[in-house]
Amino acid sequence: MNRFDSSYKPRLWLAALFLAVCAAGCGGGGGGGTAAGGSVAPGANAVPGAAGSSGASATNPTVGSASPGSGATNVPTSTNGSNNVVTGTQLTATFTQAMNPATIISPALTFTLKQTGSGANEPGTVTMNTANTVATFTPTAAALLPNTSYTATVTTAAQSAGGTAMANPIVWSFTTAGTLTIGQAPINLLSAGNFVILAKDAITNVPASAITGNIGLSPTTGSAIDVTCAEMSGTIFTVDAAYVGNGNVTGVAPGPGANKNVVDQAILDMGTARAEAAGRSIPDTINLGAGEIGGLNIAPGLHKWSTAVTITTNVTLTGSATDVWVFQIAGDLDVAAGGSVPSGIKVLLAGGAKASNIFWQVGGLTGATLGTFSTFNGIILSAKQVRVRTGAVVNGRLYADSQVTLQQNPVTQPAP
Repeated sequence: MNRFDSSYKPRLWLAALFLAVCAAGCGGGGGGGTAAGGSVAPGANAVPGAAGSSGASATNPTVGSASPGSGATNVPTSTNGSNNVVTGTQLTATFTQAMNPATIISPALTFTLKQTGSGANEPGTVTMNTANTVATFTPTAAALLPNTSYTATVTTAAQSAGGTAMANPIVWSFTTAGTLTIGQAPINLLSAGNFVILAKDAITNVPASAITGNIGLSPTTGSAIDVTCAEMSGTIFTVDAAYVGNGNVTGVAPGPGANKNVVDQAILDMGTARAEAAGRSIPDTINLGAGEIGGLNIAPGLHKWSTAVTITTNVTLTGSATDVWVFQIAGDLDVAAGGSVPSGIKVLLAGGAKASNIFWQVGGLTGATLGTFSTFNGIILSAKQVRVRTGAVVNGRLYADSQVTLQQNPVTQPAP
């Protein structure tokens, strides 16, 4: 098991209901990708994201993205995933539309993994998510071989829910790290992932903030939400009809019955996600920087502190678009204040790292505080509150077991 430190360099009804009520809000809070790249010859192998055969119908499904990505290197040989279960590194194929799981899970040869050089098959099992849009291949072995190239394939036996087959086989390769390593799977946010801000007690706000994404409060009454519809590019979810705002309530999801069901479930899922983040084991570092991580360059992985964590100078997270960081913080998280956004303290991303793959689990009695004019990347899962000071910029999600306080902040739901 490798240890990382600053010296290291880059290495269904509820869903339907949610979509319906979002349409009635101020605007869209989500974001979905589309397959990129030009078309390929009919029947030829394509990489994830390719558009498919020239002239193929727009209704043909394909794999829009995959993890590990095509050409990825230094891929961990094992994955620490949901329920703290370590397996050989899991592969995911995300389709551009809902699929027929029977054509992917069975026959088992639809989604395969082989050693690139020898062609030796890597046994495993395939599962689908509840929306039937993501297939996950889990190797039978506890770890893939180190320093080995693997090739994954999704064949044209995969069909959409409507019975339309993929126009092209999807084939991509990646190479594992030189030694046995354990990477982290993203924390499963479940329905909480439909929100950029969630809290139980209050969402307070000194205007004007600018929020991209949906916000929700439960079980406290909607009157404890200070954000107005004019500050939202998304929808406000409450448990009742008590939201006042500035008198304009058009940004509130209709209800309160349907509205309450959605936000209540999201709050439950928020707690489940926080518990999953707190339960991950086999950390790559323990008490890195003695709790002060400013100035460090932190590699992907699981990083654990028995203390508070402070960031008084810029910290950099370096990794690829599929790498994951899970920060387990027993105490509070504090980002220092600055005089302006350009000069403020920043959580910086390098090498393609994505805010959607960074999870800050905070267990302290105060919670997380993002200082004045700081810039923060990642998803905060706080057992208490999240305080965002004046002018701080957030690219991520703010989840709090008590309250979220805003002061003229841009808060943007991260791209998937």
